[in-house]
Amino acid sequence: MPSSLMQTAVKTLWFALLLIILDQLTKYLANSYLTFAEPVAIMPYLNMTLIYNEGAAFSFLADMGGWQRWFFAALALSISGVLIFWLRKLPAKWTAEVFAINLILSGALGNVIDRVLFGKVTDFIDFYIGSWHYATFNVADIAISLGAVLLIYSEFFVKPKQGKQAKEESNA
Repeated sequence: MPSSLMQTAVKTLWFALLLIILDQLTKYLANSYLTFAEPVAIMPYLNMTLIYNEGAAFSFLADMGGWQRWFFAALALSISGVLIFWLRKLPAKWTAEVFAINLILSGALGNVIDRVLFGKVTDFIDFYIGSWHYATFNVADIAISLGAVLLIYSEFFVKPKQGKQAKEESNA
């Protein structure tokens, strides 16, 4: 494999690792300083509330007896492998696509660490309006969500524009 293709993974995975460390550090702090299910007001519309999630997003399959722990861990590890493979195929430069893949990868691995070590994911960011509370989430969830939005943006807006520009340049 040409070294320029491998450089992307080597060059950008430090960013995913940094986000994994940030995710694990914030989860450690949440477990150390928050009391389970007792909100701590940070600012209007935002509490820190320690919650554990044994399922997937929005506690999907949380009450299924434990098999979901290993299923979601295996799924996240499989997706991570695909993302690393994808990352290795991209040019050795920071693009929206490379940034998005690193965000998703870091979030997937951040949450899989919790699943494997503790059997549940630590969530603590509680956004609310009035009495309505969004699902409690964590730094890994933010990374996955931002990465997914950025990847969609890249695939539907950035890449088509680049393809159109390349076609115009080749016709000129």
